Amino acid sequence: MATKLDKQRAAIARRLKELRIERGYTSYEKFANEHELDRKQYWRIEENETNFTINSLLRILDIHKISLEDFFKGFK
Repeated sequence: MATKLDKQRAAIARRLKELRIERGYTSYEKFANEHELDRKQYWRIEENETNFTINSLLRILDIHKISLEDFFKGFK
């Protein structure tokens, strides 16, 4: 059974995927490669297959030019 933390991490993963797609990247691989992110690790983050670090999240948000505050607006 999914815990509250699992659900929150899944919501973060979904939002990261939405941001990537909004920027016109239909491929996570192209996004990762163009921004010098580990392709496999980035996929794991978007698919909620890993417990990523805050540093990873901050780096991705910096690429998207979105603040932590704006990223978490609407999260419960």
